[in-house]
Amino acid sequence: MRAATRGAVAELQEVADASRLPGMARVGINVDRAIGVSVPNLRRLGRRLGPDHALALDLWRTGIHEARILASMVDDPAQVTRDQMEDWVLDFDSWDLCDQVVGNLFELTSFPASVPRAWTKRSEEFVKRAGFALIAARAVRDRSAPDRTFIAWFPAIRHGATDDRNYVKKAVSWALRQIGKRNLELNTAAIAEAETLSEHGVPSARWVGRDALRELRLDETQRRLRKG
Repeated sequence: MRAATRGAVAELQEVADASRLPGMARVGINVDRAIGVSVPNLRRLGRRLGPDHALALDLWRTGIHEARILASMVDDPAQVTRDQMEDWVLDFDSWDLCDQVVGNLFELTSFPASVPRAWTKRSEEFVKRAGFALIAARAVRDRSAPDRTFIAWFPAIRHGATDDRNYVKKAVSWALRQIGKRNLELNTAAIAEAETLSEHGVPSARWVGRDALRELRLDETQRRLRKG
């Protein structure tokens, strides 16, 4: 292990608090390889240590849960390859690791459109979640994309909604909700999609539809969209 990596791991261990682990486990985080470092502490370290692609690769190889989240914060999106993304996504073993890596790093690479197209069709739970998390992230960040870009994701959302695994169906709802919060036109389209899902014959699809409708129809959501 390089000196820089040893130093980063030592800093993680200094701010680790094992008393946080039961609380992390209660919200569904896999703590088998976690040491109890808070996200604010990880972000402080990430700002100071990055960008550093080599350090990110080393941190990932440690297998430590928080070191892997830190890796996503210090990596340079311009140096991330598709092979790296494929390797890392197979290591996802917890929803928070999946969402942090997608939001901190994968969504900033040059592959955000092609990757979810493949990942939403995969069978692995967290690979599939990552695909829908990428769609949700793009719906939030890519303000210049035309509406048709997101409407094109509805078939994948329909198919993903029939997957009854908890972390998949929640990500499917997340993607649909974020699409529907971009503007009034997409809100109308997403509500129609959610209404169809809410009457679906598969229970997980009904759950996705009803979960999405709760947020998409909120007065607060509607007021914000009308203001533009």
